[in-house]
Amino acid sequence: MAHRKNKEPARNGGNDILKIAPQLLELLKGVRQVELEDFSMEIGDLDLFIPSSGIPAMQGSSVMRQAAPQKPDVLLRELYEPRAVSYPGSVREVVLGATKASGGSRGKTVTIGGATTPAYADILIPPKNPPAISLDVFDMNISLPRVLREHIADVMDDPAEWARMNVKKFGADIITIHLMSTDPLFRDASPRDAARTVEEILQAVDVPLIIGGCGDPKKDAAVFAEVAAMAAGERLLLNSVTLDMAEAKTLGTVAAAARDHGHVLLAFTGLELNNAKELNRRLYEFIPPEQIVMDLTTVALGYGLEYSFTIHERARYAALMGDTELAHPVISAATNAWAAREAWMVMAPEYGPRELRGPVWETLNALTLLLAGIDLFMMMHPASVLTLKDVIHRLGTRNNRAGTGPVGDWVGARIS
Repeated sequence: MAHRKNKEPARNGGNDILKIAPQLLELLKGVRQVELEDFSMEIGDLDLFIPSSGIPAMQGSSVMRQAAPQKPDVLLRELYEPRAVSYPGSVREVVLGATKASGGSRGKTVTIGGATTPAYADILIPPKNPPAISLDVFDMNISLPRVLREHIADVMDDPAEWARMNVKKFGADIITIHLMSTDPLFRDASPRDAARTVEEILQAVDVPLIIGGCGDPKKDAAVFAEVAAMAAGERLLLNSVTLDMAEAKTLGTVAAAARDHGHVLLAFTGLELNNAKELNRRLYEFIPPEQIVMDLTTVALGYGLEYSFTIHERARYAALMGDTELAHPVISAATNAWAAREAWMVMAPEYGPRELRGPVWETLNALTLLLAGIDLFMMMHPASVLTLKDVIHRLGTRNNRAGTGPVGDWVGARIS
C-alpha cells in the first residue's frame, strides 16, 4: 500500500469530487474499464510496505538461509519385474535332413525357426531352436583369399574330404556344397555329374546338406531336379529358387521336384520384402510352407549391412505380427563378408593384419544379423564359426545372461 507523506489538502476541487463519489460509484457499477481524458495526478514521495508473509524472515539486510536438506544414506530400492510380451504370429519351423526313421540317411536333423519373439529380446524366452551354422564346400577349385585357403588347401580338390573336415574339425551343423562346375560359363558340368558329387558328400558326412547352384535359372533347374531325384527322402535344402526362374518357366520344375522327393526350397530375393512375399505365394502352389526357407540377401559390412539388417528385422516383426507370407526361417550368407575387399586385401598397418581382419569381418556380419533373427548361417572361416557358436550359446542360455547375479559393480565387473 502507498501513503502520501505530505498531508496537504487535496487541491483543484478535491472536496467536490468527494461529495459526488457515491453517485460516481453507482454509475460505474458493472463497468470493467474507464477511459479518462485530460487527466493528471500529482503524488509526493511514497513509502512502500511489503507484507512479510510468504517470504523468508529478514535479519538485517540479508535473508536467513534455510537448512540444507540432509543427504540420503541409502538409495531407493526398485525391483525390476520382466514383462512378458506376446505376439499374434510366429515363425514356422523347418526340418533339414532326414534320419533313417524318416526315409533318409542322416545321423541327425537340424530344426530351424519357431521364433515367437524378436531375436534375444526377452530374457525369459530363449530361442526355441538356436541358429545353425553351415560351412561351405565347392566342387571345383576357385579363387579364395589366402587366409581362407590355408585352412583347406589339402582338401580343396576333394569335396567329400572337404565336407568331412568341416564337420569333424570345425563343427559344422550343416554342409553347403556349391556346384559351381555346372555353370555354363565355367565347366558346364552335367546335372548327373553334380548328382554324383552330392552323393559322395552324403556318404562322407551324416549332417544335412544345402545344395547350391550356379545362378543360371535354367541350368540350376535341371541340376536341382536331378539331385532331388537322386537324394529322395534326404530333405536337402535346394539353394535357391528365384523370381527369375518364374520368368524362365523353370520354377515349377524345381518346386515339383522338391515336393515329389521331400526336399526344402530356399527362396532367394534381393532386399525387397514384396518380392519375397510374391515368390513365397508362387511356391505355395507346389509345396507346403514348412518346406520353404527365405534368403533376403546378406550385404557385407561397409557395403550396406545396415540395410540388410533392416530388411531382416522388418521381416521378423511382420511374421510375429501375423504376416504368414513372411513367417519362414531365414538364412544368411555371412560368407558375403569376403566380398568386401577390406576383409582380405593388404592395407596400411593401422588396419591390422588381414589374417585377423578377414575373420573379424565375417564374424561382425554374422553377429549383426544374428540380432535381426537369422536362423541359419553359411560361413567359411573356422575362427568366425567358433566365435559365433560361443555368442549363440551365451545369448541362448539363461544362466549365461546378464542380470542373473549382483550387478552393483557393473562398470568394473569382469566378464569371463
